[in-house]
Amino acid sequence: MKGKKLLLTYALGAAALLVLWQIIASLVALPIIPQPAHVFTRLGRIFSDKIAIHAAYSLWRIAAGLVLAVAVGYPIGVAMGYKKRLDRVLSPIVYLTYPVPKIALLPILMLLAGVGELSKILMIFLIIVFQVVIAVRDAIRTIPEETFFPLRVLGAGFPAMLRHVILPATLPKFLTAVRVAMATAISVLFFTETFGTQYGMGYFIMDAWLRVNYLDMYAGILVLSCLGLVLFTIIDGAEHRVCRWQR
Repeated sequence: MKGKKLLLTYALGAAALLVLWQIIASLVALPIIPQPAHVFTRLGRIFSDKIAIHAAYSLWRIAAGLVLAVAVGYPIGVAMGYKKRLDRVLSPIVYLTYPVPKIALLPILMLLAGVGELSKILMIFLIIVFQVVIAVRDAIRTIPEETFFPLRVLGAGFPAMLRHVILPATLPKFLTAVRVAMATAISVLFFTETFGTQYGMGYFIMDAWLRVNYLDMYAGILVLSCLGLVLFTIIDGAEHRVCRWQR
């Protein structure tokens, strides 16, 4: 029942956007803003032949960067939150590097890692990892110290505390941080895919724009939007499954 309500909510939101799009296209009446029906028709024709491979590359880069950021950022966040001495050492490093616009590091990444897949994945990694570290560390800080006392009295080690206390306490904020960072990651990925590659939604959209093919350009924007919707839905589904106490 809840899944049906969620689908209905998404459908109503999409319908509202399509109606707004149709109104704007009718008022402007220029090729730069084609009607939704024309874009969807074009998308159906070229998706399997042209767009699918670009969407697959973008999805792979986001997924690889996300997995790498979680694998690195979550343990660091746990260590900083659980060990105050380690937090005092690492916090200045995090605070100095986190505010730097990650897109400004793209030339350095391309010089060090090349213009291929690695530099794009590392860019996604840098966007997400700091959010994960800070969210997990701050979530552990909110756990009352008394919560750990019963486990320590029973002789439980750090693995047991991680499983029964730290993990449940940090999961909600961790998933929220990933959700927030994901939007920025997709935006920056669009920019990075205009350099040194012939695959990716960023490349496809910019190539269509340069060819003044507005139907292809809008079809690519639609796919990129749906890609973001899929990623956010996956995160929401994971939160619903692993954070059952918040339902």
